[in-house]
Amino acid sequence: MVKFDVRKLRARAKRDYERTWLEAGELIEKRGRLFTRQEKREVHPLFELIERTRRALLELGFTEVVVPMLVDKREVQAQYGPESSVILDRIFFLAGLERPDIGIGRKKIQQIKKLAPGFKRIKKLQGIFRRYKRGKIVADDLVEVMVRELGLKEEQATGILSLFPEFKELRPVPMDLTLRSHTTAGWFSVLRELQHRKPLPLQLFSIGPKFRREQRLDESHLYESWTASVVVMAERISTEDGERLSREALSKLGFGDVKLVYKKATSKYYAPRTEFEVFIKHPKTGEFVEVGDAGFYSPVALANYEIPYPVFNLGIGLERLLMVETGETDMRALIFPYLYKPAVFSDAELAQMIKIERGPESEAGREIAAAIARVAEQHADEPSPCEFEAYEGEVFGMRVKVSVVEPESKTKLIGPAGFNEIRVYNGNIVGLPPKGWADDEFLKSAREKGVSAGVRFIDAFAALAASEIEAAARKKERQVKVRVKNVKLPSDINLAIDKVAQRYITANKKRIDIRGPVFTTVVAEFS
Repeated sequence: MVKFDVRKLRARAKRDYERTWLEAGELIEKRGRLFTRQEKREVHPLFELIERTRRALLELGFTEVVVPMLVDKREVQAQYGPESSVILDRIFFLAGLERPDIGIGRKKIQQIKKLAPGFKRIKKLQGIFRRYKRGKIVADDLVEVMVRELGLKEEQATGILSLFPEFKELRPVPMDLTLRSHTTAGWFSVLRELQHRKPLPLQLFSIGPKFRREQRLDESHLYESWTASVVVMAERISTEDGERLSREALSKLGFGDVKLVYKKATSKYYAPRTEFEVFIKHPKTGEFVEVGDAGFYSPVALANYEIPYPVFNLGIGLERLLMVETGETDMRALIFPYLYKPAVFSDAELAQMIKIERGPESEAGREIAAAIARVAEQHADEPSPCEFEAYEGEVFGMRVKVSVVEPESKTKLIGPAGFNEIRVYNGNIVGLPPKGWADDEFLKSAREKGVSAGVRFIDAFAALAASEIEAAARKKERQVKVRVKNVKLPSDINLAIDKVAQRYITANKKRIDIRGPVFTTVVAEFS
C-alpha cells in the first residue's frame, strides 16, 4: 500500500521545493491495473432537491435559462438606486493581479545560471517576461513557454520564477465585477434581451449559486447558497397572481403549509408594497422558517433596462427548504457534513471496513487457503503433537504438499480462539468465540445482534499461509512454515481495519477486541 510520509514531504519542500517536487513524482506508480472502481454511489440531498425543483418548474411550464454569475456593480446601482451602496456592502467584488515589470540584473543572471548551468538566453527570457506583462502569454502557459522556447527543464523554469520577488509580491487589484448576491442582479439583462426574442408571457427559471458577504456564518447563513429563481413577465399580472404562483411552486415540491408575509420595508428593486417573504413550518421546531422572497420588480428599475412590462420574481433558498424537508436545524451540517458533523457509521458499514490483509492471488492459492480452514475444522480438537495433510498439488510450477501441524505436546491442533468470528456490535469490533461465555451480556448481545464481518481467525490465518506458500513457490524454496501464536492485535491474525474505522472507534470510546490463543502451524514442502 502506497502511503505518503506527509510530514517528511512538507519538511523537504520547505528546504528545496523543486527537488522535492521532482523526486516526489516517483511516489506515483506508473504501471499496472492497481485500482478497481467500487460501488460507492452516494447522492448529496441538496442536488437531489435541485433536480426535483428543476423537474417541478419544468412541469409547471417554465423555461430554464442560465443567468450570468458575474455582475457589474453598475447593474446593482441601476436596480437598487439609492439603496445600492448598502447592497454593495454585502457583495463579493472580484480582483485581478497586475502583471509586474521584471528586470534581470547581473545578480539574477548568476542565480539563473546556477539553477540552469550553461543558460545563455537571457534576452529571450526578458522577451518572454515582456510578452507575459502585455498579456500575450496567459499565466497558465508561462512555465510551458519557458520550457519550450528556452530549452529549460520544467523544474528549472519554476525555479527561475521563484528567484523574482515580483511574482511573490503580487497584490489583488479590485474590479467593478461582482459575484452575484441574488439572481435578480442577472435577470434584468436577461429580460431586456428576451423581450425581443420570445412572445409574452415570459415564464423563466434558473437554479444556481449566489454569494453573499454575510456579517456572520451560522446555522442559517452561508457565504454561498443555492437559489431557485422564477420570473414571469406579462402584459398583465397582479400581486394576487404572484401569490398563487408561489403557492403552486411550493405545493409542486410537496410543501402545502405556506405562509406569505408582506414586508414593511421594500427592497428598492421591488415596487412598493409588493415584496413578501415565504415561510414554511419546520417539522422539528414547529417554527415557521423563511425559505423564499418574492415581489414585483420596480417599474423604475425596469425602465433602466428598457423593459415596459410588469415582472414578478420568486426566489427560493434551497438550503433552507432542505432544512425543513429533512428536519435539520443547522444548514452548515446539512451542506458540509464533513466539516460540521461527526462521522457516523453503522455496524454494517464498520464490518465492511475489516479485511484480510494478505491473501492468495492464484486459484491454487485460494484452494490451499480453503483446504487449510477445512482441515482445521475437521481436526481442531485432535490432541497434539499431530499433523494433517490439507493439500497436494501444484503452485506456480512447483509441486507442494501442505499440512496443518501442532508440534507441541499436551494441546490440540487448533487453539481455543481459532474459530473466533469477527463481529461488530454497537460500534465495537470483537473476535467472538462460536460458543460459550453465556453469562457475558456484552458477548451474548454481540452474538445475537452484532454484524458479522464474514471472517474468522482461521480464515485470516489460512489466507496468510496460502500467500506465504505462493511467495515461496515463486522463489523456488524447498519449505515454508507459517505459525500463529497468541493473538493480541488484528495484525497478528492477518486482519486489517480501515484507518477510518479505527479513528471512529477511538473517537467514540469504543473498542477493538481481537485476541485469543490460536497456536497452530502450516508447513508446506516443495518437490
